[in-house]
Amino acid sequence: MDAVARLLEIMARLRDPEAGCPWDIEQDFHTIAPHTVEEAYEVADAIERGDAEGLRDELGDLLLQVIFHAQMADEKDLFNFKEVAEQLEAKLVRRHPHVFGTVAVDDSSGVTHHWEAIKEQERAAKGQADSALDGVARSLPALVRANKLQRRAARVGFDWPDHRGAVEKIREELAEVEDEIPAGAPDRLEAEIGDLLFAVVNLARHLQVDPETALRRAGKRFEHRFRAVETELRAQGREMHGEPIEELEAAWVRAKEGRRNDDGPGESGPG
Repeated sequence: MDAVARLLEIMARLRDPEAGCPWDIEQDFHTIAPHTVEEAYEVADAIERGDAEGLRDELGDLLLQVIFHAQMADEKDLFNFKEVAEQLEAKLVRRHPHVFGTVAVDDSSGVTHHWEAIKEQERAAKGQADSALDGVARSLPALVRANKLQRRAARVGFDWPDHRGAVEKIREELAEVEDEIPAGAPDRLEAEIGDLLFAVVNLARHLQVDPETALRRAGKRFEHRFRAVETELRAQGREMHGEPIEELEAAWVRAKEGRRNDDGPGESGPG
């Protein structure tokens, strides 16, 4: 018995109503979905850290999520793991006509063009062709979804010619945020800040920067520098709370410069 077949057998045993694990038996698609998302992020984190051993482990955890969902679907006579694999196989062949068919492409941009055209045909076949935005999952992280919505809109011509339009839009949205601050209406501030964030994602897209990755790395830089400030102050018998902001800013700049020296001149951050 191969490893995948053994995993399927183990999951079926865990879900057995009589002799399985009480926790596994209680789960359904909705309760497992957050774990699936979490495991995908942990895969991304292992990749970011360059941790091959961790990546192997996290990929196993992600595979478990697929097997878990497939087992629950099988119990409801919806589909099974074999059907998931067969559908994936067919999709990979269908979306790579330049490998498994006669379509010729010159580079990766040609691949992307054909890929998107095939996905469009698939959506039309499913009755999802009313809008260019159909099929963008609502449950995606906000930055990822904003990026996908903008890419879809751009494919039908709704886009700035270049990044300069996106930069101007950011300035416009920032001004609108500033205009709303005196009134302090929470719903209006939320709306304007949302528009500002959406505009920043648009600029990232034009500059071919993944906004999710960019923000995650910015958070990593912030954490590193913040901890460095804490360490510096504690070495002097001081704590951050109660220190003048000028002192904290100076320590922040030192932490920032120290990280630049370690990582090279391209490193930048929130302060």
